[in-house]
Amino acid sequence: MKKFNIFLMLIFIFTTVFTACEDKIIDTTEDKIQTSIKVTHINIPYVYNVTNESDITIEGKGFEQTDSITFIPRGGQGGGTIKLGIKTIEDEKVALENSPYFRDGEYEIRIQRGILDQLLGRTFVNRIFNASIPDREGMTVKGTVHSNGQGVANVIVSDGIEFAVTDQNGVYYLPSAKKHGFVFITVPANYEVSVINTIPQFFKRLAGLASATEIKDFELFPVNNENHVVAFMTDMHLANRNNDLTQFQSFIEDVKNVYEEYKGQNKKFYGITLGDQTWDQYWYSNNFKLENYVDQIKSLEFPIYNVIGNHDYNPYVSANDWLGAAEYRKVLGPTYYSINIGRVHYIILDNMQWLNDGGSQGVVGERNYRDFLDQEQLTWLAKDLSYITDKSTPIVIATHVPLFTNPDQNGNFNNAMENTSELLAAVSEFTNVKVATGHTHINYRNSPAGSNVYEQNIAAVSATWWWTGATSAANHISRDGSPGGYAIWEMTGRNQQWYYKSIGFDKDYQFRSYDLNNIHITSATYTPSATDEFKGKVAGYAGEFATANKNNQVLINVWGYQDNWKVTVKENGNTLPVTRVRKKDPLHIISYEMQRLNANAEPTSSFVTVNSAHLFLATASNATSTLEITVEDEFGNKYTETMVRPKAFTYSMR
Repeated sequence: MKKFNIFLMLIFIFTTVFTACEDKIIDTTEDKIQTSIKVTHINIPYVYNVTNESDITIEGKGFEQTDSITFIPRGGQGGGTIKLGIKTIEDEKVALENSPYFRDGEYEIRIQRGILDQLLGRTFVNRIFNASIPDREGMTVKGTVHSNGQGVANVIVSDGIEFAVTDQNGVYYLPSAKKHGFVFITVPANYEVSVINTIPQFFKRLAGLASATEIKDFELFPVNNENHVVAFMTDMHLANRNNDLTQFQSFIEDVKNVYEEYKGQNKKFYGITLGDQTWDQYWYSNNFKLENYVDQIKSLEFPIYNVIGNHDYNPYVSANDWLGAAEYRKVLGPTYYSINIGRVHYIILDNMQWLNDGGSQGVVGERNYRDFLDQEQLTWLAKDLSYITDKSTPIVIATHVPLFTNPDQNGNFNNAMENTSELLAAVSEFTNVKVATGHTHINYRNSPAGSNVYEQNIAAVSATWWWTGATSAANHISRDGSPGGYAIWEMTGRNQQWYYKSIGFDKDYQFRSYDLNNIHITSATYTPSATDEFKGKVAGYAGEFATANKNNQVLINVWGYQDNWKVTVKENGNTLPVTRVRKKDPLHIISYEMQRLNANAEPTSSFVTVNSAHLFLATASNATSTLEITVEDEFGNKYTETMVRPKAFTYSMR
């Protein structure tokens, strides 16, 4: 009996241990098996047309009430991940809660259950105003432009090729082949669109099925922008090098202050870049691309319309302008379009053709291009302008590459773009055409004789590609001697005024004077650390300033000068003769070329000082007389300096 009891006890122990082990084995097996969420028969629409009231549904089996569904933006539309709870579950369908945070664009859909997270599929989300617009034969895009719950009539809609106009209900139809992947509106006067990270949402991305009809709606918000201000900002060249991101904050603070000033005057404020927001050469080596540019400017509180520059193309893409600009379109939208702000019609154009010889995946090409406005844009431009019946309407065209070259001291210049004449012909019926351009990193103004067109080429936010501010010169100066900066255009109805705004200076800082008696650029003074080889290059870069000049001359650099400005110099009440000259700015020579030579490095040819014709020469009677300098612009504004001589030549001089 005793043996039997012992036997039973052993059986019990064995059974208990085995059962425990079996449970552990089963648990472990279950852990290994449950690495995926068992949902099947998933069917996700290619496009969700979402109204504010509609649910979002996914066909499928196996969903649980505690599951969480996330929509992760993929198409550059911005915004964060949107997490949706499950509203109802049916046998083969789940309804999700809606969210006000959806933005139009492409999303990745994922399901989360406990610690598990897996992909369900991808889709486009498209918020719509009116889902009941009937289809029309041949019309592949339709929609409503609306404001405050009502359709807005007579709004121009385009896909970059075709055009449409909204009817009295704000409805449009467009026979789009969807080549560009966008549909966009010409924002009407006294309206704005929503803004994401400074980028106005005047465009909608198309899903891309050429044969399918898509709904694309646009919401407008009423404003009074009859009187407005535009900051034209060009050549930022952000690349996370030369301490550029830190230097860039000075610009951000400067333009914020200007914005606040005009905001206090109840004037609407806008930005238009003129290209080269980034620097293609460093897209991959420094991992700094267009989305990083957006990160740097998103704290600004005003809308910024963008222009593509030659450094905003993908340096791995060769011989294909369309693919080269794909990243730009993904982040910033169409490369050409138009907007109305107040009584001014603004047109943004892409006047480059990307070549990039030798570029391939993983290989940065030569990054070469043509200065050329293609026929597709010229055709689009003609259609865009055809909707403006009043030919006295102010037209402002924004492009990266200038139409005309840097003029000589007599105001003579040539065409800079291959087919400038074709663009001039396209706007020939209009009496007031202004063109804002960048690219050169210098200031100059041109207007062909007898022409209706005036071009303002604007110096760079980056000045000399952030070089001079990063050296011991600590002097943010452009190749023509202009301080790094941007242009401010003030619009009062149809009346237009402008000035160049130097970063870190007040708006009245419009020129710099030099006492040439005190300018003598020598290797001993400016390149003391250079080897004999690089000291020997000083005279070549310094030019006329390598020789002492004791002729009592003064040189005045007026960076915003144009032919209808006046430069006056008085000595003891007597007006001195003033001659317009084409020279190099000496401050830039010591701030860039001498800095490079002193480091035993050859100055990069694209960054060296250029001859400019916004300089003026006057000769005083002696070396110590005080001069009264007055510069008057075409609007009657006067900028003055009492030039006490001798005047020192320093990196920090005004």
